[in-house]
Amino acid sequence: MYGAILGDIIGSPYEFDHNNIKTKDFPLFSKHSQFTDDTVLTLAIAEAVMQFDMEEGFDTLATLAEASMRKWGKKYPHAGYGIRFANWLFLDGREPYNSLGNGSAMRVSPVAWAFDDIDTVRKAAVAVTIPTHNHPEGVKGAEATASAIFLARKGRSKAEIKEYIEKEFGYDLSRTCDEIRPAYRHDETCMRTVPEAITAFLEGESFEDVIRTAVSLGGDSDTLTAIAGSIAEGFYGISDELKSQAIDRLDGPLRIVLCKFEVEMMTLADCGGISPDILEDIIF
Repeated sequence: MYGAILGDIIGSPYEFDHNNIKTKDFPLFSKHSQFTDDTVLTLAIAEAVMQFDMEEGFDTLATLAEASMRKWGKKYPHAGYGIRFANWLFLDGREPYNSLGNGSAMRVSPVAWAFDDIDTVRKAAVAVTIPTHNHPEGVKGAEATASAIFLARKGRSKAEIKEYIEKEFGYDLSRTCDEIRPAYRHDETCMRTVPEAITAFLEGESFEDVIRTAVSLGGDSDTLTAIAGSIAEGFYGISDELKSQAIDRLDGPLRIVLCKFEVEMMTLADCGGISPDILEDIIF
């Protein structure tokens, strides 16, 4: 999840066409680097995943995801939600709104770390997506992103990941970033964000290089970079220094969810440099 959060934070100053920079040469962090709705909803999904019992079935996971997104979305009302999600959230709309937006892909990374086979990962990705993004393209974007993260963390090569995504989801990954960059503009749909994010991952030579490559494409920079960063984390890992940068930019409640997820799904040692004793006092 750190990859998605760091992508969001690092990409946030460059969101929207008037802020796009179209270069890999920029400071990773500045006073304008902050978490947005991408981080809030990623951590909401993480909480839902931690509450889920496989014996209850994926309908239960969908219910938990909806409740968690409503809880955390209302806790952070100014995080930068899209108009339709904000209406669903603040007007208490009960039905999914057939979204094909890239929000489904930006928030899905926790499921790729929580389950240990790709079929389950894909079913979980659908479950946490359909409370809002029940359009086929919205579901596909989430499934493809979660699949890429899972394959990356399981040690598959970039060629294998590319082949799987193209075969299973039909995305065109043949363009290079140099071909994408000049004409690419802000677009909040899955079909014009997820392939570009995956391409940035495929071309990047390290976690940081993936992040820089994704930002350089322009477009919906925080979300595109959150998606690319979430895949890059699985493939390259993330340094303790960068994890600490993410932790430092979250406030207490979000930090606790992130650290608890690390405790339950990975190891205490990975949790942003926070000692196990202190972490246990905070959480338990």
